[in-house]
Amino acid sequence: MSALTDPPHANLVDVVAPHGARHTTPGHDVSGHAAPRYAAFAHTRTLTTTVPREYVHRSAVSEVLLTGWRPAAGDAATPSFTVRAQWPRAHTLFSCVRGRQDPMMIVESVRQIGALLAHAEFGVPFGHHFMMGEIAFAAEPDLLAAQATPTEVELRTVCRPQTRPGGKLSGMRYDVVMVREGRELGTAHAAFQCLTPVVHRRLRGERPTTTTRPIPPAAARASVGRVCDLDVLLAQPQERGRLRWELRVDTAHPTFFDHPVDHVPGMVLLEAARQAARSAAGAPDLLLLTLDSRFLRYVELDAPCWIEVTSVERRDQGQALVRVCGVQGGERVFTADLALQAHTA
Repeated sequence: MSALTDPPHANLVDVVAPHGARHTTPGHDVSGHAAPRYAAFAHTRTLTTTVPREYVHRSAVSEVLLTGWRPAAGDAATPSFTVRAQWPRAHTLFSCVRGRQDPMMIVESVRQIGALLAHAEFGVPFGHHFMMGEIAFAAEPDLLAAQATPTEVELRTVCRPQTRPGGKLSGMRYDVVMVREGRELGTAHAAFQCLTPVVHRRLRGERPTTTTRPIPPAAARASVGRVCDLDVLLAQPQERGRLRWELRVDTAHPTFFDHPVDHVPGMVLLEAARQAARSAAGAPDLLLLTLDSRFLRYVELDAPCWIEVTSVERRDQGQALVRVCGVQGGERVFTADLALQAHTA
């Protein structure tokens, strides 16, 4: 099974934020009262900041998309939370195109929700490793419409935690309804497992976080919807007419590899799947509106991984349904079903 993310190792500390713990925000002390310096301002304005980067397993603060959370109505078996996110109009990797936010913002926001709530609400210590088993979403185009300011979304999340004896979280499935300006415009779900450092070390051992394998030449960036060769994850195809590419793994990439990990992150695999789907459909600017993915095993850094399109169905009005899988060492490592459509006004 492939981990979609692990925490930045440079920031690992054994800290537990227990369920129900109070969290501080800028201008507030630990008691929840406004700090004197900002008291007058705090009474008249709602202050916005990102959640701590450690909660969402990111080294760069600029990569944190979530801006807050609060409990919502629910029960003990399915705790619920309202999580807020902000999607910038300009991002180093996932920027607006033709008036739409990049749908990978949805995927990354949903991924960050799981890590945030696991640490801040369910008491998972920093230093545990998260293995994402699946992640999916379906969105209306209006959810992604870019405006004159960053996009603010509300992510209404229902959790189904799994616990070990003693009540410690061992994994969780969660379902998300995406709300923008009061309108429900999409849904998502994800599931992950938590591994203690001891279990993770037993499973993975001491594996390198870089690779000496040469990075193969990139496929034509225009064919996969990228503007920079650095961001192209598919190598030049080796067999004409076959929808199969070697995955380009650059552990120095500042966004795909935000911090050192001993495997290929799930976000890299999903972006590679989108690039493959666009290339296979022959339309590099198609908008991704539905994704359903499964991670079956870790994708290692020191062996080639092949991205293969196994089916393409073209429909009316510029729609395409594409199935993509990753293969390493003769074994499937992930699958993704993508539905894309042409941009509309």
